[in-house]
Amino acid sequence: MSRDYAKKPRTNTRRRTPPNRQLPAWLWLFVGVVLGAFILFLVYLWELAPLPSRDKASTTTTQTKTETDNKAPKPRFDFYKLLQESEVIVPATETPRATDAPVADTAAADAMEYLLQVGSFANPADADRLRAQLIMLNLDARIEKVTIRNGELWHRVMVGPFTDQARLNTARSTLVANQYNALMLKRKPE
Repeated sequence: MSRDYAKKPRTNTRRRTPPNRQLPAWLWLFVGVVLGAFILFLVYLWELAPLPSRDKASTTTTQTKTETDNKAPKPRFDFYKLLQESEVIVPATETPRATDAPVADTAAADAMEYLLQVGSFANPADADRLRAQLIMLNLDARIEKVTIRNGELWHRVMVGPFTDQARLNTARSTLVANQYNALMLKRKPE
């Protein structure tokens, strides 16, 4: 069989363009996350340590800010003085007394009453809520209103009074078992 070599099939002399390749979506996501993290890092550094400026005006403003901060009155903490003036804290256990103590001293010691202060609130509703919880625990709870030097009215939640150590210890153990912290106070009966 003969073949005609004159009519050869022509090969395309133009270069074929590669098909349009798109980057995968996960690669775009990764690039976006890395770029976002880098921008957040730059913002964090910008807020963390501001760049020192060479401008004299900015240094004078920072100096005036520190001067005004130094002139601000310092807060006074005198609450510890208030507590010392109003109540006396008694140790957890009573110290044993000598048997040769005079009778007048034991009568004066018996005249003292013990109280447990469970909380102190500026809001009377909070104090009443705690009082109700303590009554549910079968404790004799009451609210005392106290005015402090500044004219502020505080509501103290008190349990007691107790005249003997045994009842005081049972009330204290009930409070501890129900996760209430109490301050034991000793004062003369009213």
